[in-house]
Amino acid sequence: MRLLLVEDTEDVAEAVVASFARRGDAVDHAATVADASDLIALQDYDVAILDIELPDGSGSEILRAIRAAGKATPVLMLTARAKVDDRVSALDSGADDYVVKPFDLRELEARVRALGRRNGPDRGGVLRLGNVTFDPAACALDIDGRAVGLTRREFSLLEIMLANRGRVIPKDRILERMYAFNDEPVGANAVELYIARLRRKLEGSTLAIRTLRGLGYQLVSEG
Repeated sequence: MRLLLVEDTEDVAEAVVASFARRGDAVDHAATVADASDLIALQDYDVAILDIELPDGSGSEILRAIRAAGKATPVLMLTARAKVDDRVSALDSGADDYVVKPFDLRELEARVRALGRRNGPDRGGVLRLGNVTFDPAACALDIDGRAVGLTRREFSLLEIMLANRGRVIPKDRILERMYAFNDEPVGANAVELYIARLRRKLEGSTLAIRTLRGLGYQLVSEG
Protein backbone atom coordinates (compact mmCIF):
# COMPACT_ATOMS: atom_id res chain seq x y z
CA MET A 1 0.00 0.00 0.00
CA ARG A 2 0.98 3.63 -0.48
CA LEU A 3 0.30 5.49 2.77
CA LEU A 4 0.37 9.11 3.85
CA LEU A 5 1.42 9.76 7.46
CA VAL A 6 0.99 13.27 8.87
CA GLU A 7 2.60 13.37 12.32
CA ASP A 8 4.83 16.07 13.82
CA THR A 9 6.21 14.06 16.77
CA GLU A 10 9.48 12.76 15.34
CA ASP A 11 9.88 9.55 17.35
CA VAL A 12 6.24 8.56 16.77
CA ALA A 13 6.57 9.20 13.03
CA GLU A 14 9.81 7.22 12.79
CA ALA A 15 8.26 4.25 14.59
CA VAL A 16 5.16 4.24 12.38
CA VAL A 17 7.15 4.59 9.14
CA ALA A 18 9.53 1.80 10.16
CA SER A 19 6.67 -0.48 11.18
CA PHE A 20 4.87 -0.21 7.85
CA ALA A 21 8.09 -0.25 5.82
CA ARG A 22 9.00 -3.62 7.34
CA ARG A 23 5.95 -5.18 5.73
CA GLY A 24 6.64 -3.55 2.36
CA ASP A 25 4.33 -0.54 2.47
CA ALA A 26 5.46 2.77 0.96
CA VAL A 27 4.99 5.64 3.42
CA ASP A 28 5.22 9.35 2.67
CA HIS A 29 5.66 11.37 5.88
CA ALA A 30 4.75 15.00 6.44
CA ALA A 31 5.00 16.94 9.71
CA THR A 32 2.81 19.93 8.79
CA VAL A 33 -0.47 20.76 7.07
CA ALA A 34 1.46 22.59 4.35
CA ASP A 35 3.74 19.66 3.53
CA ALA A 36 0.81 17.24 3.59
CA SER A 37 -1.12 19.43 1.16
CA ASP A 38 1.82 19.33 -1.26
CA LEU A 39 1.94 15.53 -1.10
CA ILE A 40 -1.81 15.15 -1.61
CA ALA A 41 -1.60 17.37 -4.70
CA LEU A 42 1.00 15.00 -6.19
CA GLN A 43 -0.12 11.56 -5.10
CA ASP A 44 -3.22 9.49 -4.37
CA TYR A 45 -3.00 7.24 -1.31
CA ASP A 46 -4.52 3.94 -0.26
CA VAL A 47 -4.88 5.21 3.33
CA ALA A 48 -4.06 8.52 5.06
CA ILE A 49 -3.05 8.60 8.74
CA LEU A 50 -3.53 12.10 10.13
CA ASP A 51 -2.53 13.52 13.49
CA ILE A 52 -5.11 16.07 14.65
CA GLU A 53 -2.81 18.58 16.36
CA LEU A 54 -0.09 19.92 14.03
CA PRO A 55 2.26 22.93 14.26
CA ASP A 56 0.50 24.93 11.55
CA GLY A 57 -3.06 23.74 11.98
CA SER A 58 -5.10 20.60 12.32
CA GLY A 59 -5.23 17.24 10.61
CA SER A 60 -8.94 17.93 10.23
CA GLU A 61 -8.01 20.61 7.67
CA ILE A 62 -6.23 17.96 5.60
CA LEU A 63 -9.21 15.65 5.96
CA ARG A 64 -11.58 18.34 4.72
CA ALA A 65 -9.27 19.10 1.78
CA ILE A 66 -9.19 15.42 0.80
CA ARG A 67 -12.99 15.19 0.90
CA ALA A 68 -13.45 18.55 -0.86
CA ALA A 69 -11.29 17.22 -3.71
CA GLY A 70 -13.73 14.33 -4.08
CA LYS A 71 -11.20 11.72 -2.97
CA ALA A 72 -12.53 8.65 -1.18
CA THR A 73 -9.16 7.94 0.45
CA PRO A 74 -9.75 6.10 3.74
CA VAL A 75 -8.60 8.35 6.60
CA LEU A 76 -7.54 7.33 10.11
CA MET A 77 -7.09 10.10 12.66
CA LEU A 78 -4.46 9.99 15.41
CA THR A 79 -5.54 11.90 18.47
CA ALA A 80 -4.44 12.45 22.05
CA ARG A 81 -7.97 13.55 22.83
CA ALA A 82 -9.94 10.87 24.62
CA LYS A 83 -13.23 12.78 24.79
CA VAL A 84 -16.16 11.21 22.97
CA ASP A 85 -17.14 14.57 21.41
CA ASP A 86 -13.70 14.90 19.76
CA ARG A 87 -13.89 11.41 18.30
CA VAL A 88 -17.44 11.95 17.06
CA SER A 89 -16.37 15.25 15.47
CA ALA A 90 -13.54 13.54 13.57
CA LEU A 91 -15.85 10.84 12.25
CA ASP A 92 -18.56 13.35 11.31
CA SER A 93 -15.93 15.36 9.39
CA GLY A 94 -15.32 12.39 7.09
CA ALA A 95 -12.76 10.27 8.93
CA ASP A 96 -13.18 6.51 8.65
CA ASP A 97 -11.51 5.54 11.91
CA TYR A 98 -9.38 6.91 14.72
CA VAL A 99 -6.73 5.74 17.19
CA VAL A 100 -6.13 7.42 20.55
CA LYS A 101 -2.52 8.04 21.61
CA PRO A 102 -0.58 6.29 22.96
CA PHE A 103 -1.34 3.35 20.68
CA ASP A 104 0.04 -0.08 19.92
CA LEU A 105 1.64 -0.27 16.47
CA ARG A 106 0.02 -3.66 15.89
CA GLU A 107 -3.42 -2.16 16.36
CA LEU A 108 -2.58 0.74 14.05
CA GLU A 109 -1.38 -1.68 11.36
CA ALA A 110 -4.52 -3.81 11.70
CA ARG A 111 -6.80 -0.80 11.43
CA VAL A 112 -4.95 0.52 8.38
CA ARG A 113 -5.11 -2.90 6.69
CA ALA A 114 -8.86 -3.00 7.37
CA LEU A 115 -9.31 0.44 5.82
CA GLY A 116 -7.21 -0.58 2.82
CA ARG A 117 -9.50 -3.56 2.21
CA ARG A 118 -12.69 -1.54 2.54
CA ASN A 119 -13.01 -0.62 -1.14
CA GLY A 120 -11.36 -3.78 -2.48
CA PRO A 121 -12.65 -7.28 -3.24
CA ASP A 122 -11.22 -8.83 -0.08
CA ARG A 123 -13.08 -7.85 3.07
CA GLY A 124 -11.72 -10.77 5.08
CA GLY A 125 -8.23 -10.90 6.52
CA VAL A 126 -6.89 -14.05 4.87
CA LEU A 127 -7.26 -14.53 1.11
CA ARG A 128 -7.55 -18.01 -0.44
CA LEU A 129 -7.43 -18.47 -4.22
CA GLY A 130 -7.06 -22.00 -5.53
CA ASN A 131 -4.05 -23.52 -3.80
CA VAL A 132 -2.79 -20.12 -2.63
CA THR A 133 -3.31 -18.68 0.85
CA PHE A 134 -2.19 -15.12 1.51
CA ASP A 135 -2.21 -13.63 5.00
CA PRO A 136 -1.36 -9.90 4.90
CA ALA A 137 -1.29 -9.59 8.69
CA ALA A 138 1.40 -12.27 8.98
CA CYS A 139 3.09 -11.28 5.69
CA ALA A 140 2.74 -14.96 4.75
CA LEU A 141 2.26 -16.77 1.44
CA ASP A 142 1.35 -20.46 1.35
CA ILE A 143 1.15 -22.60 -1.81
CA ASP A 144 -0.29 -26.10 -1.47
CA GLY A 145 0.51 -26.08 2.23
CA ARG A 146 4.09 -24.94 1.61
CA ALA A 147 5.29 -21.67 3.11
CA VAL A 148 6.91 -19.38 0.53
CA GLY A 149 9.29 -16.68 1.74
CA LEU A 150 8.83 -13.17 0.38
CA THR A 151 11.02 -10.08 0.64
CA ARG A 152 9.19 -6.91 1.66
CA ARG A 153 9.15 -5.65 -1.94
CA GLU A 154 7.83 -8.99 -3.22
CA PHE A 155 5.18 -8.90 -0.52
CA SER A 156 4.20 -5.37 -1.53
CA LEU A 157 3.98 -6.35 -5.19
CA LEU A 158 1.88 -9.44 -4.47
CA GLU A 159 -0.48 -7.42 -2.29
CA ILE A 160 -0.92 -4.89 -5.10
CA MET A 161 -1.52 -7.62 -7.69
CA LEU A 162 -4.02 -9.49 -5.51
CA ALA A 163 -5.98 -6.32 -4.73
CA ASN A 164 -6.26 -5.67 -8.48
CA ARG A 165 -6.49 -9.27 -9.71
CA GLY A 166 -8.06 -9.66 -13.11
CA ARG A 167 -7.33 -6.03 -13.95
CA VAL A 168 -4.42 -4.81 -16.05
CA ILE A 169 -2.13 -2.63 -13.92
CA PRO A 170 0.25 -0.25 -15.71
CA LYS A 171 3.91 -0.49 -14.75
CA ASP A 172 4.03 3.10 -13.49
CA ARG A 173 0.99 2.47 -11.29
CA ILE A 174 2.76 -0.49 -9.66
CA LEU A 175 5.90 1.60 -9.19
CA GLU A 176 4.08 4.37 -7.35
CA ARG A 177 2.36 1.91 -4.99
CA MET A 178 5.66 0.21 -4.09
CA TYR A 179 7.90 3.22 -3.49
CA ALA A 180 7.57 6.40 -1.41
CA PHE A 181 9.00 9.78 -2.35
CA ASN A 182 11.93 9.43 0.07
CA ASP A 183 12.96 5.97 -1.17
CA GLU A 184 16.07 5.64 -3.30
CA PRO A 185 15.18 6.56 -6.90
CA VAL A 186 14.35 3.53 -9.04
CA GLY A 187 13.31 3.09 -12.64
CA ALA A 188 10.53 1.11 -14.25
CA ASN A 189 12.98 -1.77 -14.68
CA ALA A 190 12.65 -2.39 -10.94
CA VAL A 191 9.07 -3.48 -11.52
CA GLU A 192 10.17 -5.94 -14.20
CA LEU A 193 12.76 -7.36 -11.80
CA TYR A 194 10.25 -7.92 -8.99
CA ILE A 195 7.63 -9.30 -11.39
CA ALA A 196 10.18 -11.91 -12.52
CA ARG A 197 11.04 -12.78 -8.91
CA LEU A 198 7.39 -13.05 -7.91
CA ARG A 199 6.62 -15.26 -10.89
CA ARG A 200 9.27 -17.69 -9.67
CA LYS A 201 7.79 -17.62 -6.18
CA LEU A 202 4.33 -18.41 -7.61
CA GLU A 203 5.48 -21.44 -9.59
CA GLY A 204 3.27 -24.43 -8.80
CA SER A 205 0.37 -22.18 -7.77
CA THR A 206 -2.96 -21.51 -9.46
CA LEU A 207 -1.98 -17.86 -9.93
CA ALA A 208 -0.10 -16.45 -12.89
CA ILE A 209 1.12 -12.99 -13.86
CA ARG A 210 0.55 -12.08 -17.49
CA THR A 211 2.50 -9.40 -19.33
CA LEU A 212 0.46 -7.29 -21.73
CA ARG A 213 3.03 -5.39 -23.73
CA GLY A 214 2.51 -1.67 -23.69
CA LEU A 215 -0.26 -2.00 -21.11
CA GLY A 216 1.07 -3.59 -17.94
CA TYR A 217 0.58 -6.74 -15.90
CA GLN A 218 -2.41 -8.86 -14.95
CA LEU A 219 -2.76 -11.42 -12.17
CA VAL A 220 -5.09 -14.27 -13.13
CA SER A 221 -6.25 -17.46 -11.45
CA GLU A 222 -5.77 -20.53 -13.59
CA GLY A 223 -7.26 -23.02 -11.15
